[in-house]
Amino acid sequence: MSVSASFDLLLRGGRVICPASGIDGIKDVAIRNGKIAAVQADILPTSAREVVDVAGQLVLPGLIDTHAHVYQYVTGRFGMNADMVGVESGVTTLVDQGGSSCMTLPGFRHFIVEPAKSRVYAFLSAYLVGGLEGHYYPQLYSPDGVDIDATVKAAKANSDIVRGIKAHAEIGGFARWGIRVIEMAAEIGRRADLPVYVHFGQLWGLPASGANGEDADTILKRVIPLLREGDILAHPFTRHPGGFVNREGEVHPVIQAALDRGLKVDVGHGSHFSYRLAGKAISWGIVPTTLGADIHGYNTHVPAPAGTPDQHADDENHPFAGQAKFSLVQAMSSMMALGLSLEQVVPMVTSNPAKMLGREDEIGALKVGRDADVSVLKQLSGRFALRDNESNEVIAERLLQPAFCLRAGTRYDAVASILPQAVAA
Repeated sequence: MSVSASFDLLLRGGRVICPASGIDGIKDVAIRNGKIAAVQADILPTSAREVVDVAGQLVLPGLIDTHAHVYQYVTGRFGMNADMVGVESGVTTLVDQGGSSCMTLPGFRHFIVEPAKSRVYAFLSAYLVGGLEGHYYPQLYSPDGVDIDATVKAAKANSDIVRGIKAHAEIGGFARWGIRVIEMAAEIGRRADLPVYVHFGQLWGLPASGANGEDADTILKRVIPLLREGDILAHPFTRHPGGFVNREGEVHPVIQAALDRGLKVDVGHGSHFSYRLAGKAISWGIVPTTLGADIHGYNTHVPAPAGTPDQHADDENHPFAGQAKFSLVQAMSSMMALGLSLEQVVPMVTSNPAKMLGREDEIGALKVGRDADVSVLKQLSGRFALRDNESNEVIAERLLQPAFCLRAGTRYDAVASILPQAVAA
């Protein structure tokens, strides 16, 4: 392509990695009218109205966070401001996991999707109540709280933003209702022809009657046969019972078979994440497909809405409490500290989630003519301590931090108050 035409913006001299395009090298990225206009080496600086020197930084397709909670206010303290975890954290696209339901989806579209500067999709809750403060009210998440027909209808009628279904397969629910809810969620996914994103690991505490004969270590092998190619196993490295590593410290044998038949794995980092168990699973060859941050108001620090308590009475007693600050970009550093390469991690937040969403023709790649969704990351070298909510610590010799992103060509600096700072080891 000729570079004689005028560009609005030129990102010059960064390491451009675009798995979908097979690009990995020092190149320039030119933007015109909010679109990618050129990706190539040595574009003349005089051809652009504005030039930003990004030498020494990573220039990636706009990052996609596959596990967000951004139905602000409606889902209580779970719901974060979309742009705080989105463009202000260097992330251009968010997937809200289960915040909205067939009943509350119109509000999600009008109050969240439409005004957000970030691009926002939804995995629609299989439950009528959606996200809310669900960990306190398990009675709302029984089979009686699922309407298959209504949820399928809502998903099909809003296919521009609804790209999947959110469900839970965990010991608290199984002890109350058995496997029926996840059977219903799988039916919704089949009838809507959308992937089902299944939360493993504990969500609800056990009922007063105990486990009622259920075993967290058997849930995976009972649920996986219900799922289809493209469905997603979430929270594989959870510190709670029911993840990929069983109580004997071994990776469940059903996992590799599930991956072989096309199921996917999303990290769903959050306060569930355990370096100890992630390291064990990765050493067994489990490489996640996608990497969601799972940031919400219980595992990060955000200003309390005016007139609300600064602390919740149950802050120390629910499974989502967390003290270790993190972000999607910090989660990328975590994966690298556990032995995965940068080249393995970048597809988890770009091309792979674009495929998960069925939007690989629109996002997840730096291709000429597409919206200029671009994330620019700084790279720090040294020894940095990363800590999880089990107080496990790993040392990262390479730490990534967001610098800024472009969403359809508009620049947003990484200024979110929730972003973690580098901690020297």
